[in-house]
Amino acid sequence: MKEIIMKERNFSLRTVNVMRYVMPLREGGSLPALAEADDGFNYVLKFKGAGQREKALIAELIGGEVARLLGLKVPELVFANLDEAFGRSEGDEEIQDLLKGSQGLNLGLHFLSKAVTFDPGASSVDEELASKIVWLDAYITNVDRTYRNTNLLIWNRELWLIDHGASFLFHHSWENFEKHAKSPFSMIKDHVLLPMAGKLEKVDHEMKSKITPDKISAILDLVPDEWLMASRDVESPDEGRKVYEEFLLLRLENSSVFVKEAQDARKALI
Repeated sequence: MKEIIMKERNFSLRTVNVMRYVMPLREGGSLPALAEADDGFNYVLKFKGAGQREKALIAELIGGEVARLLGLKVPELVFANLDEAFGRSEGDEEIQDLLKGSQGLNLGLHFLSKAVTFDPGASSVDEELASKIVWLDAYITNVDRTYRNTNLLIWNRELWLIDHGASFLFHHSWENFEKHAKSPFSMIKDHVLLPMAGKLEKVDHEMKSKITPDKISAILDLVPDEWLMASRDVESPDEGRKVYEEFLLLRLENSSVFVKEAQDARKALI
């Protein structure tokens, strides 16, 4: 199997071949599915032919790997190859169209069997861990970790992060990313863990110390050229990576802005 190696880390992103479409996981624009791959494991498959197309996969990959870099638990991400013949026998026309539009390289997250969705009303999260997750989502501008859809799982008594495809809001317009990088990210007020995140200032220094230009570059090197070029927002894959890199570095330099926004939003809640 092909492996793409991340610089400066003993880490690789594997490529698997999708063998069987097991079942759709929920309704919605992204239409993720449970699928079986040729390595014998099941994956939650994110299709490039759905919703926000390749941009959702780019956000999923970068957001997930930044979270992992910060020491947070994220299921293994893999490139998932969909053969041209895959899905021809699928009876559901919508799913068949989705599979036809997703031939080639997609993204999969290792399926955490028997994991349960985090319920903020029934479970508590350590103050420091909650602060780290809120910091991450403010950093990557992830709008999708709310009470309505927590995108958090409890597996083996530990908290796991999933679904970062709604991050990096700037790349949907691809203009004035510098302004977005310096924004306070007001939508953090809806974050499911914000009431528990009482150590944002403390974790800010720790999180920033783990993110270096080389590590950001290594994560961006994982993004396939074809995904970066699919929307035709940039002239070359390297130009696309450069924009993401500058966004992430500039946002890191201005972390005090989004940390203060989160602290103020938390005060309003409690």
